[in-house]
Amino acid sequence: MAYSSRSSRRAALLAGGVAVLGLLTACGNDGAGSGPQKVSGTAGPATETAAEDPAPSSPSAGAATTGGSTSASAPAAATSSKAGTGTGTGTGSRTPAGGRCHTSELRASVGRNDPGAGQENFPVVLTNKSARTCTLHGYPGAAFVNASGGQVGPDPRRSSGSPVTVTLKPGQSAWAGLTFSNPEVSGADTATPAALLVTPPDERDQLKVAWTAGPVPVSGNSSSAFLSVFSPGTGA
Repeated sequence: MAYSSRSSRRAALLAGGVAVLGLLTACGNDGAGSGPQKVSGTAGPATETAAEDPAPSSPSAGAATTGGSTSASAPAAATSSKAGTGTGTGTGSRTPAGGRCHTSELRASVGRNDPGAGQENFPVVLTNKSARTCTLHGYPGAAFVNASGGQVGPDPRRSSGSPVTVTLKPGQSAWAGLTFSNPEVSGADTATPAALLVTPPDERDQLKVAWTAGPVPVSGNSSSAFLSVFSPGTGA
C-alpha cells in the first residue's frame, strides 16, 4: 500500500509537471507567434504605400519650386536666361536702323517765308546727304550771327509740341518751323544777321546757312523767335 501510494503521488507530480510544461510551451509559442505577425502586418502596408503612393515625386517638384534642389532648378534658370536674351534682342530690333543723324551727314537750308497774321514763318530744313538711313527726333538748335560770327539776339525758344522720330533715307528731308513777329508790327528792335547756325538734335556741331530774309527782332516787344519740332518733308 505504501508503495502504491508513493507511486500514485509520483505519477500525479509527473502529470502536473507535464501540464505546467505544456502550459509554458503554449504561452511561449503564443508570444513568438505574435512578434512576427506584428512585423509582417507593419511591413505589408509600408511596402504597398511605397509602390502606390505618388509622394516620391513631390519632393522633386517642391525642390524645383523652392530652390531646394540645385539639379532641378538649374535648367529652369538657364531657360529663363535664354528667354530674357530673346526679349532683349526683340526690343533692340525695334530701334530705328542707322541711329540718329549726325551733323556731318546733313545739309541745312532755310525755306521760303510764309507770313501770316503779323508772323514770319520759315522752314528750317535738314536733308540727309549720307548714304545711310538715319533719324531726327525733337527740336533743332539755332542762333542768328553777324558776319564776324557774333550772336545777334537771344536764342530762339521752343514752341509747344510733341517730338516724333523722323526717319530719313538718303536724300530725304525734315523741317522745323522758325517763327517770329514782324518787327514792323511789334515795334521790336532789329538787326540783320549774316547767317543762321543750326544744330541737329543731340549734336554739338553746327551747320551754317546764309540768312537773306532781312532784319529779325533782337530786343524789345515780341523779340523772341520760336522753333517747332521736326516733321517729315521740306515744309514747302
